[in-house]
Amino acid sequence: MTQTQTLTQTQTLTQTWTKMRNFRKYDFWLDSKNLAKEVYIILQKFPIEEKFALCDQLRRSVVSISSNITEGAARESEFDFARFLDIAGSACEVETQIEIAFDLGYMSQEQKDLVIGQLQSIERRLVAFKDKLLEKKKKSMS
Repeated sequence: MTQTQTLTQTQTLTQTWTKMRNFRKYDFWLDSKNLAKEVYIILQKFPIEEKFALCDQLRRSVVSISSNITEGAARESEFDFARFLDIAGSACEVETQIEIAFDLGYMSQEQKDLVIGQLQSIERRLVAFKDKLLEKKKKSMS
């Protein structure tokens, strides 16, 4: 690789990094990360037989919310970001798993209500922000 090619590649990477959104500035990212931590704490009290079943599924589902927000924020276009927010908005999956855990007696009503309340708040904000992104994209195209 020549010095010119290396310089061009470095400039391209720098431009890409400066275009990335800072996912940490979104309150719904912080709340979804904190929710994951809370769910992990709740899961510590689940029966051992659920370790590789419901616990594993819940961990992956709840972590995917903040992870998809982060991945979407790294995308260059509003459309791609909105698509990842849509995937993160699949927090309903976590909600269903929480309902199942409650029905099985693995968590209290208070824990269930707290987690579901936080999930619904995150979902509402994700949908509103996604809609705003898509509207911005629509306006820029017209």
